[in-house]
Amino acid sequence: MDDPEEYPEAQAEKDPDNQRKEVHYSLANSLLATMLNHPSGKRAKPLDEFRVEILNWLEGDRNITAREIYRRLSERIGDVSERSVRRYVAELKESASGNGSSATTVAASATSPSETFQEQPNPEWPSTPADQTELPSPLPDGNHDLSNPGYFLNRELTWLNFNFRVLREAEDPRNPLMERVKFLAIVSSNLDEFFMKRIGGLKQQVGAGVRKLTVDGRTPEQQIHECVDLVRLLEERKRRVFKEIKLLLQQEDIYVCNFKELEEPDKEYLRDYYFENIYPLVTPQATDPAHPFPFVSNLSLNLLVSLRYPDDEESHDSLARVKVPIGAGIPRFFKLPERNVFVPMEGVIANNLDLLFPGMEVNSCATFRVTRNANTESDEDTADDLLSLIESELRQRKFAPIVRLEVQNSMDPHHRGMLAAELGLDEHDDVHEVEGMLGMRDLMELMSVGGASLRDKPHHSVDHPELQTDRNIFHIIRDNGPILLHHPYEAFATSVERFLREASRDPKVRAIKMCLYRTSSDTKVINYLIDAARNGKQVAVVVELKARFDEAANIRWANRMEEAGIHVTYGVVGLKTHCKVILVVRQDYDGLKRYAHIGTGNYHAGTARLYSDLGMLTCDRNIGKDLTELLNYLTTGFKPKRNFAKLLPAPKVAKPALLEKIQREIEHARAGQKAHILFKMNALEDSVITRALYKASQAGVRVELIIRDTCRLRPGIPGLSENARVISVVGRFLEHTRIYHFHNNGKEEFYLGSADCMSRNLNSRVEVLAPIEEPHLTREVALFLEAQLQDRRNAWEMRPDGSYFQWQPEGDQPAKGSQELMIDFYGRRNREVTRLKRRRTRGFKTR
Repeated sequence: MDDPEEYPEAQAEKDPDNQRKEVHYSLANSLLATMLNHPSGKRAKPLDEFRVEILNWLEGDRNITAREIYRRLSERIGDVSERSVRRYVAELKESASGNGSSATTVAASATSPSETFQEQPNPEWPSTPADQTELPSPLPDGNHDLSNPGYFLNRELTWLNFNFRVLREAEDPRNPLMERVKFLAIVSSNLDEFFMKRIGGLKQQVGAGVRKLTVDGRTPEQQIHECVDLVRLLEERKRRVFKEIKLLLQQEDIYVCNFKELEEPDKEYLRDYYFENIYPLVTPQATDPAHPFPFVSNLSLNLLVSLRYPDDEESHDSLARVKVPIGAGIPRFFKLPERNVFVPMEGVIANNLDLLFPGMEVNSCATFRVTRNANTESDEDTADDLLSLIESELRQRKFAPIVRLEVQNSMDPHHRGMLAAELGLDEHDDVHEVEGMLGMRDLMELMSVGGASLRDKPHHSVDHPELQTDRNIFHIIRDNGPILLHHPYEAFATSVERFLREASRDPKVRAIKMCLYRTSSDTKVINYLIDAARNGKQVAVVVELKARFDEAANIRWANRMEEAGIHVTYGVVGLKTHCKVILVVRQDYDGLKRYAHIGTGNYHAGTARLYSDLGMLTCDRNIGKDLTELLNYLTTGFKPKRNFAKLLPAPKVAKPALLEKIQREIEHARAGQKAHILFKMNALEDSVITRALYKASQAGVRVELIIRDTCRLRPGIPGLSENARVISVVGRFLEHTRIYHFHNNGKEEFYLGSADCMSRNLNSRVEVLAPIEEPHLTREVALFLEAQLQDRRNAWEMRPDGSYFQWQPEGDQPAKGSQELMIDFYGRRNREVTRLKRRRTRGFKTR
C-alpha cells in the first residue's frame, strides 16, 4: 500500500509554512538591526530630535544619501559622527520597510555597505604589505588603459598577503591563546603548500624556458624572487609571534622547551623514554664516497650531524643524516609526566647522539627540512588508464625536485653550502635560514592542552528547523520547497548525510548520482552510497582523482565503491570535476521526481565543521533536468549541445553568463537605474572577469567583493574603481562560500556554487552555479553578506596599493564578527522554532 504521505491531500498536518517564514523574517530583521547598530549597539541620542525631519527628507527624495543628510545636520549635531548618522538613517529605513519578504527589502533597508565605512582607517590599525608595483596614471584623456599590467595584482603575492592576515589572528590578543597557536600552525602549513604547489609550478616554468608575462606583467622568475622576499618577511614576523606566544603559554604553565633547558631528572626521563620508544625507529645514514647522500622525503625533519673519531687528529669530519621519525601516529613533541612541558623530538635526539654514534665525537648538529614540488601531472590524453596515471604521479611526487631547503641558523655555513649542492639548490634563493623551530605546522599538536578559557567557546551546529522531524526528507523538500543549508552553523550530518542515508534506504528511490571531489574518513557518505547499491538502487559516482593531495584517498574510495557494484567514472579528459552535486531519482505519487543537493563545499564531514559553506536541497524540476544533463556528460564525456534551463555550468556556460550579467548591470547604471554587483568567493584571478568588474565600476555600478585570498582588482582608483570595494574576512571558520549576486534593476538574482572567478575554474573545470530563488532564502543570503560587509572584527579592506587594513570597533566597545553573528542567528532561530513547536504541541487538546 502506498505511503499516505505520498499524497499531499492525505497529510494529517503539515508545518504551517507562512508561520515558519514569518519567524524567519522576524529574526532576520532583528539581526539586521543588530548589525546596523554594530558595534556599539547604541544609536546617537541627539539624532532622535531630528527624526521627523530626516523622515521627511527620505520620503521627499528617495535618492538622498546618508552623507547628504549628515551634511545638512552637521552644524546641529555636535560631535555625532557621519557613521552614526548612516546607522540611524538605516534604522529609519528598516522601520519604514517593515518585515517584508524579499532580498530587495534587505538591500533597501540596510545602509549601503560601500557608504558604511567611508572614514579613513586609523594608521595604527593592523595592516599588510603593499604591492610594490607603481599604480598607473590615467591617459591624457582621463581614461584608464586596462591592458596596463599595473592595474592587476599578482596572484601569488596576493595569496601571500592573505597569510599576513591569517598571521594577524595569531598576533591578536583578542583571540584565546591556543587559538593563536592554531593560526600560527595554519600559516606554517599554508606556506608549505605554497612552495609545493605555486613555487614548484613557477620553477617548472623557469626550467621550461617560459618567458611569457602574466597579466600583471611578471615573468615566472620575477614572481619567484618577489614571493621569496615576501615569504622571508612573513617568516620573520612569524618567529616574533612564536616567541611572544611561548611567553604567554608559560604564564598558563604550558612550556615549549629545548632539551637543554630542562632539569637533569627531566633529561634522564626523556632519554630513557626516547631509548625505549623511539630509538629503534631511527636510522642514521652516513654520507661519504661509499655512501651517497640519502634521499630526503618531503617535509621530513632531519638532523645533519658532523662527527669524527676521537684522538685521531688526521681523520676528516664525517657527515651523517638522521631522519626524525615523526608522523604515522608518532607526535613531534614529548610531554613530561603530570606537567604541560613539551620538548620537540629533534632536540631529544640531538642531545643523545651518543646512543646513535657510540664512541664518536660530535662536532655539530643542526636541523634541516626540505619541501618538494607537488606538480607532477602527466598528459591524460596519452594515458591508457587514468587510475594508473594518478598512481604513477603520486610516486613521482615522492621523488619530485626540491624547491625549498630550510636550515637551522646555527648550521655551519660550509655544511649549508654542501647540503644545498647535494640537493641541487641555489644557496642564495632556495635556502631559508630559520631561527628556532622548523616545521611549526606541528604546533597543532598542542591544541588540546590547557583549560577551556584558552580556546574559542565550543561551537555546536544546530539542525535546520525544517529537518527537525522524522518525516521523510523527500516529503519535506517536496512540500516546503528548497532548503538552504549553512555549514558549519547548521549540521552536515542531519542534512546532507541524512539526505543520502534516506535515499539509500527509501524503497521508492530508484537512482543516486553524485560528484565526489574530496571526502574524509569520518564521512558516512561512502557507506550510504554502498548501502544504496546493495539495496538494489542504481548508483553512479564521478570521482575526481586529481584532487590535489587527496589523490591516494580518492583512489581508495573509488576502488571500494567499485567493489560494491557502484558505477565509478573519473570525469572528462582534460577537465577537473570540481562541482558538488547529488541527484536522487525517486518514484513519487505523481511519477519520477528528481531531488538534488548543490553545494559550495566538499562532502567532507571534517571541513563541514570548519569551513563556511552553503548548500541547497531542492526538487526544482528544471534544476533536476539540468543535473541529469550534466551528469550524463560527466559519465560519457560526449559533448552534444546541451541546454540548461537554470544551472550555469562551467566551462561552457558559467563565464559567458557572468560576463553577460555584469554587462547588464552596466546598462542599468548607464540608464540611471540602481546597479549593484556583490560576489563572495575565495579568489578573483581571471583577468577577463576583473576587467569587466573595472568597467562596471567605471559605469557607476556599485561593486562589492568579499574575497578570502587572491584578488587581482585594485579598489578605490579614481575614475576606475572608486565604486568598488574589496573585503576579506578571516576568522575561526575558513570562508569557503561562493555567492554571486546581481541587483538587476530590482529583479535580484542570487547564485551559489562551486566556482571561484579563476581561469582554471571557469575554463578548465566542471563547475556548477545554481540560482537561489525563494524570497525567504535570498533574504537569508543577503543578510549573511551584509553581516560580512559590516564586520568590524574579522574584516579586512583592500587599499588601491594592494595592502589591507583590519577594521576595528569604535571606541572601547567590543565587536562581534560576522561569524559570531551567524552563530547567534542560527542559534536564536533554532530556539525560536523549538519554542513555537512546544507552544503548538501544548495547544492540542485530547478528548
